Amino acid sequence: MSAAPGPTSRDTRPPVGIDELLDRVRADYERIEPQVAYEAAQAGDALLVDIRYAALRDRDGLIPGALVVERNELEWRLDPQGSHRLPEATSHSLRIVVICNEGYASSLAARSLHQLGLHRATDLVGGFQAWRAAGLPVE
Repeated sequence: MSAAPGPTSRDTRPPVGIDELLDRVRADYERIEPQVAYEAAQAGDALLVDIRYAALRDRDGLIPGALVVERNELEWRLDPQGSHRLPEATSHSLRIVVICNEGYASSLAARSLHQLGLHRATDLVGGFQAWRAAGLPVE
């Protein structure tokens, strides 16, 4: 009987908790506040992308004009070089504002978009809940 494989070089790093991971991820880009995101979208300088799951969208509503992309499809839909990209995924210079419910999952999603070369991707501080609390449009 053979022994289980030993640790690889990838396994030797100490574990990182989610709070530390979020701090590291967020240090790599500037997050955006709801009012600034709204103004950028209105000016045509940002694409708002809502990654909340359907139950939250049904419960709380939608941001008018935001593109709804489920989190598990985000990279495939927004990669300008991808075969499954959406028509809005026109270039790597696109400014994307990822929106989740409270601004946590969106940070990890923005990092993933950065890894695809979408270096202007960011996320909304406080997520949809902050957008709504700021009195910005919801339908």
